[in-house]
Amino acid sequence: MRTNARTGRPPTERGRRKRGALVRAAREVFEERGFEDTRIARITGRAGVAYGSFYTYFDSKEAVFHEVAKGVAGEMFDAARSAAPVGTEPIDRIRHSTERFLAAYRDNARIMQVIEQISPRHPEFRTLFLEIRGLFVERIVTGTRRLQEEGLASTDIDVPATASMLGGMVEHTARMLFLYGEEHDPDVVVETATRLWARGIGLAYPA
Repeated sequence: MRTNARTGRPPTERGRRKRGALVRAAREVFEERGFEDTRIARITGRAGVAYGSFYTYFDSKEAVFHEVAKGVAGEMFDAARSAAPVGTEPIDRIRHSTERFLAAYRDNARIMQVIEQISPRHPEFRTLFLEIRGLFVERIVTGTRRLQEEGLASTDIDVPATASMLGGMVEHTARMLFLYGEEHDPDVVVETATRLWARGIGLAYPA
């Protein structure tokens, strides 16, 4: 049975609800104000929880942010792990992966921005950010090597470097679209990224 990290006692249903309210409120405030300008009093006020109760569940602002970031990581991991149905053609697998990542980034864009902003100053969050990115890149590595084995992808590319650059292309596109509001046609974005990705690993892309 899980216990409360602060008290060592099993959490009550009321305690779980209060903790969940704090995490949800913290995410909203971090998204609105960024990490540095967020205050615990604003989080507790948003959650409708007494200020002192915060410390029943979390040691610090960093601790609640870590909980928020773990939730985001879980959503991004799920998106990265989501495989296209068995038998899907290679181009369609790339399209599926691109669509899933863009959708997950769209839903988490504001908090991803905060994670990126504080990562250089907080090693634990830098590690988490790199893990989020790493899973997406690793899926590209795995998929590309499988296509090489099937004789479909080029064998004269450095797969990890190629995967990192292709992942970076999709990440930066997501950042421009969902953080900076760059105007775009979603279908054109997905199809263009799919074409560049496919050609980048040597797949024949239909004209």
